[in-house]
Amino acid sequence: MVRRKSVKDDEGWSYEEKVAQVEGIIARIETGELELNQVFEEFATAVEFLRECEGFLQSSVQRVDLLIESLQDED
Repeated sequence: MVRRKSVKDDEGWSYEEKVAQVEGIIARIETGELELNQVFEEFATAVEFLRECEGFLQSSVQRVDLLIESLQDED
């Protein structure tokens, strides 16, 4: 039986939490209540979170590819 691992790494980083934070940032920006410099700061933070998510997804794809390759090697 394969044990399902949470979508978190050893440091407590969570893909789902980062996506939720990006969604929160977008909601704050869309309200139109932030000062322009705050919009830029929030946007920069969202971009950083999205880069982290992209790196996580790329790493996950590589792991899946390796698993598939190892299954094919067993045949």
